[in-house]
Amino acid sequence: MSLESLTSDALALLKNLIATPSFSGEEAETAALIRTWLESHDIPCEQIGNNIIAKNSHFTEEKPTLLLNSHHDTVRPNKAYTRDPFAPTVEEGKLYGLGSNDAGGCLVSLLACFAYWHKQTDLSHNVLMVASAEEENSGPNSLRGILKDLPQIDVAIVGEPTEMHLAVAEKGLVVFDATVTGTPSHAAHPNSDNPIYNAIPVLEWFKNYSFPKVSETLGEVKLTVTQIEGGKQHNAVPAHVDLVLDVRVNDCYTNGEIAEILEKEAPCTLRPRSLRLNSSSIDPGHPLVMGGKELGRRTYGSPTLSDQAALSCPSLKMGPGLSLRSHSADEFIEVAEVVEGIGIYVALLERFLKPDKFG
Repeated sequence: MSLESLTSDALALLKNLIATPSFSGEEAETAALIRTWLESHDIPCEQIGNNIIAKNSHFTEEKPTLLLNSHHDTVRPNKAYTRDPFAPTVEEGKLYGLGSNDAGGCLVSLLACFAYWHKQTDLSHNVLMVASAEEENSGPNSLRGILKDLPQIDVAIVGEPTEMHLAVAEKGLVVFDATVTGTPSHAAHPNSDNPIYNAIPVLEWFKNYSFPKVSETLGEVKLTVTQIEGGKQHNAVPAHVDLVLDVRVNDCYTNGEIAEILEKEAPCTLRPRSLRLNSSSIDPGHPLVMGGKELGRRTYGSPTLSDQAALSCPSLKMGPGLSLRSHSADEFIEVAEVVEGIGIYVALLERFLKPDKFG
């Protein structure tokens, strides 16, 4: 099938995906759409939960495996939408709709690329396609949950909106629950141990704290207090104030090291919710990166989290669209971005899967 035909089919699929609600954990209908699309292109696939998996036709255990992955779940539309989030509408070259940018455009571009390479022979790698579920909530039935059922993955391209530039590293994430304690009392009586007041220097400490190691690619570790809660009644001093910290971790630290440092130094008690969402990266000299540079793509470090965090192999984040549009009201992707994305993906894989052609 021609690349032009695959591109047209990919855009049609994207419109169908937008029109079909697929909140995290509720992706059964979009999984069915993806499965039907693959089968209509004579590509066998299997389903685990709401994850759709397909292999290239000449897949063999003797070769290393390249994973192509993006997700088909979405967040819920926010209240600032002025359009129907489930109405795929093209206006002035922009395709509007929930999930169009994050990450429907990436997903259908990777599917078209996979279909292009599916039956080709003499490839340097196997190609494994996974359209994954529950990415937005890092759920148990996401890519992470099915890795044990997949072949060994040696390198991966994760489709997220990067304007088709090369995110060669991605920050990890640790969320902490923190508690500032004090003495509960009636508001009418003196109390020098009010936890709300005690929280003030703690908040200042977090505001001013910095981790010494700075990454060339990802910059500093970013610590942000994102939630605070304390007290239920106007006339009662609470026993504690609860904080939530969002810590974006560079590749100079493991999540475990971040937790150990903060638990030792912070002026309050801390509990990490999970340490599994580590930073990820790929060697700047990796053939995928070098191939991308040959195509005029620039490299950078990404502050946002994706299914890369589930992978232990070298991985590259790359896809059509703009990250700033993700989770925004009246989300859209340019049709031209999808068209360009498919072409760049195919050209990049040509350099990677057929390296002899490029000397």
